[in-house]
Amino acid sequence: MTRTRILLVDDEPGVRLGMKGYLTQHGFDVDEATSVAEAQEGFRSHRPDVAVIDYRLPDGTALELLPRLKEIDAAVPLVVLTGHGSIELAVQAVKEGAEQFLTKPVELAVLKVVLERLVSQRRERQRHAADRSRTARSRVDPFLGDSAAIRALRDQAERVRDSDSPVLVTGETGSGKSVLARWLHEGGSRKDAPFVDLNCAALSKDLLDSELFGHEKGAFTSAVAAKQGLLEVADRGTLFLDEIGDMDVAVQPKLLKVLEEKRFRRLGDVKDRRVDVRLVAATHQDLSLASREKRFRSDLYFRISTLILHVPALRERAEDVPVLARHFLAEMGGARGRGQVELEPDAEKALMTYGWPGNIRELRNVLERAVLLSGASRLSRGDLRFESIPHEEPLGEDLTLEELERRHIERVMAREGGHVERAATKLGISRSSLYAKLKGWQHRGP
Repeated sequence: MTRTRILLVDDEPGVRLGMKGYLTQHGFDVDEATSVAEAQEGFRSHRPDVAVIDYRLPDGTALELLPRLKEIDAAVPLVVLTGHGSIELAVQAVKEGAEQFLTKPVELAVLKVVLERLVSQRRERQRHAADRSRTARSRVDPFLGDSAAIRALRDQAERVRDSDSPVLVTGETGSGKSVLARWLHEGGSRKDAPFVDLNCAALSKDLLDSELFGHEKGAFTSAVAAKQGLLEVADRGTLFLDEIGDMDVAVQPKLLKVLEEKRFRRLGDVKDRRVDVRLVAATHQDLSLASREKRFRSDLYFRISTLILHVPALRERAEDVPVLARHFLAEMGGARGRGQVELEPDAEKALMTYGWPGNIRELRNVLERAVLLSGASRLSRGDLRFESIPHEEPLGEDLTLEELERRHIERVMAREGGHVERAATKLGISRSSLYAKLKGWQHRGP
């Protein structure tokens, strides 16, 4: 488990020596500073979990320092120590951002208890923030099923779950890579810290740079205020980079520095910041081939592929399809107040024999569409509309207008991954009109 980091600010060597020795023996990592200026620099670069600050320093007082530290990171608890305590001073320190005010000489055992309580409270706030940021949609157990392929994946994942080494999750689009990434976090030693995910394929180079590393005020034209990057948000937790193979090559060296040195710089900043994250990356690409073809940095590939977990395609574990289907149907039926929705034998057979180019994501979409449009408690083969068309033949001249329309709509639905709203937009019709056409075809059959 990651050790708690303390920033100790005091200009008396003897005081620092005694406190650091005691706290180190009790599981803390301690960084030192002797002045207001050093404290600001140490706070910015070391990213402590809590700071302990003597009131009187050579170049100022704690009352001057507190608001400056809060401006850098308002979430870090601050403890002020003074040899001349008073109620007025304590009230002023609390107003400026101190969580605790202690008089010197402080009992080290008391200080230890205070620090542990403050760190515990901070991590609890982080957990609540992470919980609020999670999507409401239920997530699937990444190991549903009993196929040899999925059992082998579970065995491998359980062995690496508690490691701090980077993990590369490979597999086809829609196979469940992001679900496995979250499972690694929630079952690992960093589960009480944030899980932050970012899709590298969805952002341009500049946006990815800013989202990942953050920026200082004035770093570029629209940077009207400083912004914390996702690396800082994920500190002590897990950073999940989905589709890392699409990361711009200009950003890759910066990520490598984070992995090797645990340091980074915000855009527009000249000082390094420390960060402690576990990286889980995912890709559907062959990064080994991409590195040989100079499309992905080989040094970054070797660093992120310390541990590789390959998620099998759904067609490689067809025997798991009924298990997954029943799980999705139970989830969907409950969410819509319809009770259990079941599969007729012909529907189950169709699901098992289909190739699933879109993998688990496509399976969910097919079932969700069937539940929405059918209204029945048992789904038959006629209720299932598969999203991909194995061979896209040219639209024939002998087809009727209705048949031409149906084939065109089916192709658009396939290209849009079964997403009705996006397909309707592409087709230039309303969502309700598209639903009506799909439902009508279901009742008439293929």
